[in-house]
Amino acid sequence: MLKPLLKTMRLRQWTKNAILLAAIVFDRQFFVVPSLVKTFAGLILFCLLSSCIYIINDIVDVEADRAHPTKRNRPIAAGTLPVRVAVAACVVMLLLVFSSAFWLSTSFAIIALIYLLVNLAYSNWLKHIPIIDVMIIALGFVLRVAAGVSLIHIERFSPWLYVVTILGALYLGFGKRRAELALLQNGGNQQRKVLEGYTLAFLDQILVIVSSATLIAYSLYTFLAPSVPENHSLMLTIPIILYGIFRYLYLVQVKNEGGAPEELLLTDRPLQATVVLWGLTILAVFYLL
Repeated sequence: MLKPLLKTMRLRQWTKNAILLAAIVFDRQFFVVPSLVKTFAGLILFCLLSSCIYIINDIVDVEADRAHPTKRNRPIAAGTLPVRVAVAACVVMLLLVFSSAFWLSTSFAIIALIYLLVNLAYSNWLKHIPIIDVMIIALGFVLRVAAGVSLIHIERFSPWLYVVTILGALYLGFGKRRAELALLQNGGNQQRKVLEGYTLAFLDQILVIVSSATLIAYSLYTFLAPSVPENHSLMLTIPIILYGIFRYLYLVQVKNEGGAPEELLLTDRPLQATVVLWGLTILAVFYLL
């Protein structure tokens, strides 16, 4: 049962939770051992929590998945993972997550609970409402950042990062919807109901607005936030962010990819190089210069 359970847990999706590290990195506490241990413990709990949500979704949607040309191969829909085993695993993980979360921080546990409830509402209702569906996805990323903030004693963390996070998440989310809609119009088997509320022209306009706002907000953060170096050396990362925005737009609009941003991060070499270069530059600016 372990292999189908791990497949249902969507381990590849855990990359999204890395944004929980934003607080400890941008508050210059990455090498403070107590903060680092606590943050990584919270990261593991959020990964398990997100996997629980995927398990719950697959249990609720089991009949619909069995009628889907590709989702029918998911372990629960295919019968390789019995529902009772999935339920038991989910209950055990939820008990572990929330008991440990309250031990780490009451605020962290509350944010984790809100994240769970928001995702359940998204899966059962909000994912069918155009625009709101992507905004809820963006809210999930903001909650991850807030969870990271709740785990440590913040000294210089800037609210600008919340703005950058929600705009960046909106950019990825609307890019994902555009890729899905392009696939559908090219004869793909995408059956997401919310796509009926979108057009390619509408999504292209949104992408222009959100990508511009993301770049502006990040640029303002690099020289307005109280935590950045006084010599404004963090502005060196602006061209890297600019290339990342352009690269993702290229993949979405030219290559008709982007239906799974986390997959692009794991497969597209230029995007991987961009993330690594940005991360190294951030560490150099905050901890070496």
